[in-house]
Amino acid sequence: MQDRLRFAAFGGGLVVLLGAALGIGALVGDPSDRGVEHSGVVRDGSYRSTGLSDSESGYTLADLSAPASPNRADPLRFRITGPDGAPVTRFAIRHDKPLHLIVARADGTEYRHAHPAMAADGTWSVDWSWAAPGTYRVFADFAPEMGDDLVLSRTVTVAGEAAARPLPPAAETASVDGYQVRLQRDSGDLRFTVTRDGRPVTDLEPYLGAYAHLVGLHAPYLAYLHAHPQGEVGRTSPGPEVAFHVEPPVPGPYRLYFEFAHGGSVHTAEFVLEFAPLSTAPSTSGAGHHSGGGHR
Repeated sequence: MQDRLRFAAFGGGLVVLLGAALGIGALVGDPSDRGVEHSGVVRDGSYRSTGLSDSESGYTLADLSAPASPNRADPLRFRITGPDGAPVTRFAIRHDKPLHLIVARADGTEYRHAHPAMAADGTWSVDWSWAAPGTYRVFADFAPEMGDDLVLSRTVTVAGEAAARPLPPAAETASVDGYQVRLQRDSGDLRFTVTRDGRPVTDLEPYLGAYAHLVGLHAPYLAYLHAHPQGEVGRTSPGPEVAFHVEPPVPGPYRLYFEFAHGGSVHTAEFVLEFAPLSTAPSTSGAGHHSGGGHR
């Protein structure tokens, strides 16, 4: 249950990156046009994808459709096709789900983590509506039943006037739904401490097989990482601290979403961190990497 993604250097800052990516408008396909190497890089012999391509290893995020305008509720649908071109219908379970859907607006003002249902023909769907116009990216984070972990994505523009919002000032704490979350860096680890009304929260609830999850998206290109905490449910203390060891697919600023469950609801605290280029020295952590969606 120890998912590791090594982070290099870190600065602080709270941010809101919410949003989901689909309009029936123009799909913006090639992320390399925006200066990010989306085909992945090799470090220590492992493949590390940025999640910015709609195809990888023969698998494709296909047939994407969603509401055409903001505030209109319709299903969001898509399929994953395999190397033979047919829809994939058998997936491995990763943290209680066969597929994680992460959606974000390009300026970081919207973020959503959802779990669609799959029909017998391989069509995934989830009830959906857009909060605002803008350019969004949809990430499908999954593993075929007999394949490796993958993250595929597509970018779509939702019609309407959308004013970009700048990042907020740097901060080491975030407030969400009456909770306060503090972020600290300790020898490469990121440690999140959850309190409420000044008291430590020591009874975090299991959420998708863990006491918390961490999603990061590069600003402004939205290169993707998804991490799970050190320790295991039932063996690790359920708060107030949750620690991650993470490694971004590319250097630069990331918007981080720390998701935790308490009081019967899921809460998301949002931060911004700056990551320096990774060292080329071989890794000695002994733990598996998880960037671009690899759940171990």
